[in-house]
Amino acid sequence: MTASPAFLGFPDRLDAGAAPCAVIFGAGHGSTYAGRDSSGHALAPGAIRAASQDDAALVGHWDFDLGGPLFGGGPVSCVDTGDIATAMHDNAGNRARIEARTREVLALSAVPILLGGDDSVVIPFLAGFADHGPVWILQIDAHIDWRDAAHGDRHGYSSPMRRASEMVHVAGMVQVGLRSVGSARLGEIEAARRYGSRFVTAREVHAAGVEAALRHIPEGARVVVTLDCDGLDPGIMPGVAARTPGGLTYTQAIDLIAGVGKRARIAGFDLVELLPPADMDGLSALTAARLVVNAVGAIVRQA
Repeated sequence: MTASPAFLGFPDRLDAGAAPCAVIFGAGHGSTYAGRDSSGHALAPGAIRAASQDDAALVGHWDFDLGGPLFGGGPVSCVDTGDIATAMHDNAGNRARIEARTREVLALSAVPILLGGDDSVVIPFLAGFADHGPVWILQIDAHIDWRDAAHGDRHGYSSPMRRASEMVHVAGMVQVGLRSVGSARLGEIEAARRYGSRFVTAREVHAAGVEAALRHIPEGARVVVTLDCDGLDPGIMPGVAARTPGGLTYTQAIDLIAGVGKRARIAGFDLVELLPPADMDGLSALTAARLVVNAVGAIVRQA
């Protein structure tokens, strides 16, 4: 259990054994590359929770992002169960613990919300849906994350969508916010296209709106939304390892989240790659916290 305050002051369980609609948990490490340090990313769950505290007393107030109070005037129906005990470089153990917690949440018929952590936590998070498929993936990211291996590791933060493509319960993916240059070479682009991944660049969203991405998601599908913080523009999300200009706006990001909830069904949500040591005046953590609020709001409204 994390020592930081719970997200928005949420309880760790509901009264009288009531079932939550969503369960928040954190994981600082997934698979860390040998010789690399991911300790900065491990600070993210606590930073996001801390940034949410100013609004903890306002949960019942009107939220203009959502068109009403977070829980629609009803009781709190989301819990925060704290952080999984992960350790840098305990790669197999970390993945097992993340997948197990995801399965536990899904067994409650609740939507798991994972606060990362670097992007490698996404691999075991998605693996946890093996008995709850088929699912589609909506990835918000500057990069496609299709490396088969990087630095000798097939489960690092360059590979989550490649590993997802190998999961039989993943029916398809839409990758939105893509821009600039990253670890992908021509071979990775070709592999993703052969699989059938739908690429939607940030420029396309700026020109045509979020419908440029949402139209690729089958109506009624179960969707896991995976949000890499560098998918947003660094003007509002500077606390990332790879700042890249031209990213999505906050409004585009929350419209994507809400749009999935209306067109399909959010089955899971993760937010990764926040790097608090690179943040500026807590802006990124605040933006990340608001993105999580919008995810919770969208999940509540689809229940």
